Amino acid sequence: MSSASPTPSAPPARRLPLAGVLRLAEPSEIWFKPALSVVAAIAPPAFTLLALGRLDLVMYAMAGSLCALYAHSRPYAARARVLVWVVLGMLGGLGVALVAASLTGSAVVLVTVGALLAAAQKVLCDATRVGPPGNVVLTFVSSASLFAPQTLAQVPGHLALAAATGAWAWLVCMAPAPVRPHGPERRATAAALKAAAGYADTGGTGEGHARARAAGYAAVQAAWQSLLSTSAPSRTRRALERLVVRAEVALAAPAQAEAGRLRAWAGSLRGTGPVPQAGLPDVAADALLGVAAARPLWSRLGPLTPLAARTALGCALAGYASLALGIGRPYWALVTAASLYQANIALTWSRAVQRVVGNVVGVLVFLAVVPLAHLGPAALVLCCLAFSFGAEVLISRNYWLGSVCVTPMALLITEFAGYQEAGMLMRERVVDTVVGALVGFVAAVAVTNRRAGDRVERALAAADRAREHTARLLAEPDPGPTALESARRGLAVALSELRATADAAAGEWWQRALPQERVVLAEQSGHRTLAATARRQGLLPERDPATETEDARP
Repeated sequence: MSSASPTPSAPPARRLPLAGVLRLAEPSEIWFKPALSVVAAIAPPAFTLLALGRLDLVMYAMAGSLCALYAHSRPYAARARVLVWVVLGMLGGLGVALVAASLTGSAVVLVTVGALLAAAQKVLCDATRVGPPGNVVLTFVSSASLFAPQTLAQVPGHLALAAATGAWAWLVCMAPAPVRPHGPERRATAAALKAAAGYADTGGTGEGHARARAAGYAAVQAAWQSLLSTSAPSRTRRALERLVVRAEVALAAPAQAEAGRLRAWAGSLRGTGPVPQAGLPDVAADALLGVAAARPLWSRLGPLTPLAARTALGCALAGYASLALGIGRPYWALVTAASLYQANIALTWSRAVQRVVGNVVGVLVFLAVVPLAHLGPAALVLCCLAFSFGAEVLISRNYWLGSVCVTPMALLITEFAGYQEAGMLMRERVVDTVVGALVGFVAAVAVTNRRAGDRVERALAAADRAREHTARLLAEPDPGPTALESARRGLAVALSELRATADAAAGEWWQRALPQERVVLAEQSGHRTLAATARRQGLLPERDPATETEDARP
C-alpha cells in the first residue's frame, strides 16, 4: 500500500455553484451528425403521415426516429449493436406505457409507472454508458405515452409504427459506414492526441495541469474503448492504436512530449487519408496493442443505486405535485425531474438551473413561432424538424441552449393531435418546469449518497494495487512486454477511475471528509510509475537508473 498515511481533512464546504453554469463551451466536433441524422430519421415518416392525414400518429413515429440521436461516437460495428438495444429499450418503455395507459385512467398510477420507468432507464443508460442523450429521450417518449388516450387494440399498431421508424433510424445512423468506415475511431484517436497535447503544454506542472491530465486520460480511455469495440483488427486500427499509445506516453511524461507533433497527428486523421505511422520499438510494437481493461456491467450497477432512488422518488413527487396543481400534463414535470440527475448533487444543481433557464427561454421562442406553425400541418412538421436540428446543434455548447429548441419542439408535438391555446400550453410548461426542477432537486438532496466516500477508498486501494503490481514487474529483470503493457494499461485505468470517483464524491452532500491528500499522493506516485514503465518499454529516453528507481517507488 502507499506509504502516505491517511491525513484527515475537514469536510469541504458544500456550495451550489452559479458561476459558469450557463457558460457556453466549444461545439462538439460532430454536432452535425446527430443533427442531420435526427432530421433524416423524422422527416420521411412525418411527411408520410402528413400525406395520409394521420398526424395524430407522429408521436409514435418520432419514438423510433429519435433513436437516431444515439451512438454517433461509436465504431460502426459497435454502433449497429448499440442501436438495436436502444430501439428495443425504447419499444420496451413505450410498450409498458401504452399498456398502462390502456388499462387505467388513474393519473397517480400512471405517474408512478412513469417514475419507475424513468429510474430503470436512468440506471441502464448510465451502466451501459449509452449516451448522449442518455435516458432523457427514452423517458420523454414513455412518459408522454402514458397520458395519450389508448386502448389495448391500438397498442400493437402503435408499437409496429415505432419499430418501423426505429429500423429507419438504424439505417440512417449506419449510412456513412461505406464512405468512412473508420471515422468514429479516427475521431476518438484524434481527441486523445489533442487532449495529450493540451497536457503536454502544461509540462505536467503548469496551471491547470491536474484537470488537463484527467481530461487526457479520459480521452485515451475513450479511444481504447472505441478501438477495442471494433470487430476484427485491420491495418488502420493497428495504426490508430499506435497513435493512442503515443498519447498515453505523452501523458506519462508531458515534459518530453512534442505537443505540436501530437496535434499534427490529430489533424491528419480528418477525412479519409492515410493514418500517420507512429513508430514503436519493434520488440514492443505487437505487445502494446489490444490489451483491454474494462469493468463488467454488473460492477457498475451497485454504485448507481442512490441515483436510481433519486430518480424514482423525484420523478414521482414531481408528477404528484403537478397533479395537485391541476396541470393536465404531469409528464412534463416528471421528465424535468428525470433530466436533472447527474453524478452528484453539485452537477444536479447545475443541470436544474440550466433546465429552468432553457425552458423559460424556449417558451418565449414558442410564442414567437406559433403563428408560423399554425399556418398548416406542413408548417407544423417543418417547425418541429427545424427545432430538432437546432437542439442538436446547440446542446453541446450548453444544456440550457439546447433546451431553448427542445422546449418549443415538445410544445409543438402536442399539437399534432389538434391545435391548442398557446397561452395555456406556455403556462403549464413553465409551471411544470419549475415544479419538476424544485421537487426533483429536493429529492436528490434527501436521498443521500453516503457510499461515495467508500467508493473513493476502494478506488484508492485499486490504484495502490495496480501501482504496486507494476512496480514489482519493473523490478524484474525480464517481465515480458505483454505483462508490462497490461500492467501499465491497468494502472492508467485505475488512476483515471480514481480521479473520476474522487470528483464525483466531492460534489456530494452529507458525507464524511474525503481523503483528498491521499488521492493526490496516489495520483502522483501512480503517474511516476507510469513514466518509469514507459521508459522500461523503450517509449521514452532512458534516465539515470537511480532516478528511475525513485520514480517507481511508492
